[in-house]
Amino acid sequence: MGKPTGFLDYRRQEGPSRPPLERLKDFCEFHDALPREQQRLQGGRCMECGVPFCQSGVMMNGMVSGCPLHNLIPETNDLIWRGKWEQAYRRLNQTHCLPEFTSRVCPALCEAACTCGVHDGAVCIKENERQMIEYAFQNGLVGSGEPPVRTGKRIAVVGSGPAGLAAALRLNQRGHRVTVYERSDRPGGLLQYGIPNMKLDKHLVERRIRWMEDAGIRFCCGVDVGRDVSGEQLLEEYDRVLLTGGASRPRDLTVPGRDAKGISFAVDFLSRVTRALLDSDFQQMPLELAQGKRVLVIGGGDTGNDCVGTVLRLGAKSVTQLEMMPPLPVQRSASNPWPEWPRVLKTDYGQQEAAALSGQDPRRYQTTVTEFCKDDRGAVCGAVLTALTPCQEDGRLRMKPVPQSEEMLPVDLVLIAAGFLGSELYLPDSFGLSLDSRGNVAADGETYRTANPRVFAAGDMRRGQSLVVWAIAEGQNAARAVDQSLMGYSNL
Repeated sequence: MGKPTGFLDYRRQEGPSRPPLERLKDFCEFHDALPREQQRLQGGRCMECGVPFCQSGVMMNGMVSGCPLHNLIPETNDLIWRGKWEQAYRRLNQTHCLPEFTSRVCPALCEAACTCGVHDGAVCIKENERQMIEYAFQNGLVGSGEPPVRTGKRIAVVGSGPAGLAAALRLNQRGHRVTVYERSDRPGGLLQYGIPNMKLDKHLVERRIRWMEDAGIRFCCGVDVGRDVSGEQLLEEYDRVLLTGGASRPRDLTVPGRDAKGISFAVDFLSRVTRALLDSDFQQMPLELAQGKRVLVIGGGDTGNDCVGTVLRLGAKSVTQLEMMPPLPVQRSASNPWPEWPRVLKTDYGQQEAAALSGQDPRRYQTTVTEFCKDDRGAVCGAVLTALTPCQEDGRLRMKPVPQSEEMLPVDLVLIAAGFLGSELYLPDSFGLSLDSRGNVAADGETYRTANPRVFAAGDMRRGQSLVVWAIAEGQNAARAVDQSLMGYSNL
């Protein structure tokens, strides 16, 4: 433990963020890092507790507490405090192969379980992680990635999101020849097209892809496995196939008027925006997608918040965000003690920006849409909103419509961010695989193997919609399982 009294001597200090009204002018990342010397002091706040829940990644009351990757956080914090940035990065790299992504988009399960956070601010684990990986890239520590020996085994990874990238990186590290198939025009999956640039700069995705290509990993973009290439073809060409295509089947609304023009799934909309920005090298904003429009975002999660921040940057006239459930409490309840994940009210960057622009939070709780209205051109022009009230039914909380609570909200653009139902069907069908009761590809939780012993599944495609950190953990674990099946043992 580098500084026994560090948690008393130093206050939690995060990197600065640009003010909301200023950052709305562009799609650039708005959260900066601290100077490295100040970040070193943040490492000194770590208590190196006897039971470091921060790295546990265990289930508590149906929620994960701590990091699913089991990063050895007290060790890296101590090395940061001592100014040993290279050793800190190498310690992190033993458990985590893509920290440049989680250090920007992860909700920091580790910090929620930090002992310092019980009575004071948690250690800045997420920002410490960001400093480690950026120091490594800046100082040539990440290395070429090319393995010294090749095994002669060939593996196809289907999907280039966080799970696919993590698996491909680890399998290539082992010496296998890896080809990654991606149906979009650019690799990265969710990291590329599902997360806006102001939250995750696409240059970081491209940097990692270039590094992986230099290390010998092959990317085949614009190839939709299951349609352009069959599962049978891949199994003829490769020794193993790993499916990491995500849970990309969106949950829809079945209400009158759903077929109106101007209603889109959230990720489809976010993808169009990011593709337009990338195609113009960030020289042009696709203002035509939302400028001057009254926008309705349906869904209160991270994707819904990303939609709020995106349409505001595109000049939306107004934005309303609907959440079916009641708002969470501002502070932990007695039934949600530390180190459980805190079920408390969170105001994210998009909602902060909307409040700064209009003077009010864009969220409306306990509200749903029961009908869309069309104009004479078939475009959406309004949404009928209905209030909901919670009630207990069979021991479960359910939301029921409040009679005669309907109201009309004028809208020009609707974005549905209501989550996902599981894997798209054509990909597992191409391999003759079945789905589980939740709509995910059925695969063993330890071996990641499907009913076909040469086909494996990981990430959201196996466990359902989740976090980037979980996808990376799944990808790394699946890589170990695939390696074990090929070689009889694994040193990953």
